[in-house]
Amino acid sequence: MLQTNIATARSAATPSRRALAPWQLERALALLLERMDSGIDVTTLAAECGLSRSDFSRKFKVSAGQSPQAWLRLQRVEKAKRLLAEAHLPLAEIGLECGFCDQAHFCRIFTRLEGVTPLGWRRLAG
Repeated sequence: MLQTNIATARSAATPSRRALAPWQLERALALLLERMDSGIDVTTLAAECGLSRSDFSRKFKVSAGQSPQAWLRLQRVEKAKRLLAEAHLPLAEIGLECGFCDQAHFCRIFTRLEGVTPLGWRRLAG
């Protein structure tokens, strides 16, 4: 699923000065995925791509269709959905495994993006 999201982000990139160069997008996505569980700040991503923080943020949004934080949140929820379906871990453990601060944060973000609580999603998927 993550590969699909990376491909979608890459295909959304337009070859203009407003978008990240292909190598920059690839580097940013790789860093975001590497640090999914602990997080990475936009300043670090921008430095890795040789851009200022604001320029990077604008160009990432043009290239990927959403902010780096929103893209990372979506990846975390996708990972959580896989863990909810495959593993019988407690919700708090899944939340921490996916990079959320605590179970409440995990449940709040998951419910906002999926429209159902993680426990409800697990019941529906199971």
